[in-house]
Amino acid sequence: MSILIGIFTFILILISLFLILVVLAQKAKTDGGMGAAMGGGMAEAAFGAETGNVLTKSTINAAIAFFVISFGLYLAQVYQHKHASQDSSGRLPTITAPATPAAAAPTPAPAQATMPAPQTAKP
Repeated sequence: MSILIGIFTFILILISLFLILVVLAQKAKTDGGMGAAMGGGMAEAAFGAETGNVLTKSTINAAIAFFVISFGLYLAQVYQHKHASQDSSGRLPTITAPATPAAAAPTPAPAQATMPAPQTAKP
């Protein structure tokens, strides 16, 4: 199970990087800003006149894949943590106490109050 989680985490990282690059390659609606500075013209040269449609579809597909894989990884982590605390019989693990308890510090004896001896009257 943990091998699949590792593989899907790596795929999620690749999809995240692809999603970032696709969003940055798109041309802004106002034909200015970061889209033109980060490769909007290069994307148009590579994909032709239908650049907007190709990049828009790629963004939508990458976003859907990102959310589906993220939710799947979340459920896998919850499943793994839930079943990791139980052994094969379904019981919770037992925790044993130490064999010998720690020695307690000796408590001092209460101090006895000294009372003066009663005085007797001398005749």
